[in-house]
Amino acid sequence: MRFLSLASRLLKDDEHGIQDTIARPPFSLANTLMLRIITANLNGIRSAASKGFFGWLPTQNADIVCLQELKAQVEQISDPLFWPEDYQCYYEPAERKGYSGVGLYARREPDDVIAGFGVDEFDREGRYIEARFGQLSVISLYAPSGSAGPERQASKDRFLDVFPHKMHELKDAGRSVMICADWNIAHKPIDLKNWRGNQKNSGFLPHERAWLDARYDEDGWVDAFRVVNQEEDQYTWWSNRGQAWAKNVGWRIDYPMVTPDLKDKVLAASIWKDSRFSDHAPLIMDYDLPPL
Repeated sequence: MRFLSLASRLLKDDEHGIQDTIARPPFSLANTLMLRIITANLNGIRSAASKGFFGWLPTQNADIVCLQELKAQVEQISDPLFWPEDYQCYYEPAERKGYSGVGLYARREPDDVIAGFGVDEFDREGRYIEARFGQLSVISLYAPSGSAGPERQASKDRFLDVFPHKMHELKDAGRSVMICADWNIAHKPIDLKNWRGNQKNSGFLPHERAWLDARYDEDGWVDAFRVVNQEEDQYTWWSNRGQAWAKNVGWRIDYPMVTPDLKDKVLAASIWKDSRFSDHAPLIMDYDLPPL
């Protein structure tokens, strides 16, 4: 198992009465006790760091942070910057250097941390890390992209074949589950700007969208973002080509999929676009659950 952990700094010093002064940003919920989870595809953790991600992160006061596409080995991120002192930090890199990899930060030490979901092809690519807090599982997942060509699409399709078994396993165990993921699939026309022109492209192929239909309609999973936001133009990824970012020609491919018991716990969702750390935007989700 390749993930590592560092102890977190206490937010409260009982002896000296020092209180942490970082406030949760207001979504009209600033005074509400809640669980805040951020998911962010960094497209390279070192690149995101150079663009201010680790300066921004403390201002959000998240309980859990799920990271995707690290593109780094643990020995390449030994600088304390990559180990925020307010968190327990866990990384699961890919075996291949400069590729894939996921991470997870938590305000308190999880009861258990599980790296990989038992399928060697994808575990070697560093695509899954799960933290357990009692009956709650929070997972950082980076699903394969098929946009590089037929070989990568075939790998993505194999992932779509096998991953539901893990989803069933978690759900059948009676766990409350949040899969915070870059799924690399936009579900419906509302979830990308140019949906008509992308129906033959990876990420919006009919069978990929049908896969999501099955997870929601047959298996009972819930798109937590759409519980509280049904509006158009809510994107989390933009191509670096042309003026995609400037014109908001994007895709919504980063979102949490949660078990049905958590549907009524979703309080708010926000896509952070005030600063840019990668070609993806961080997604901030608040739940009516105790903070860590």
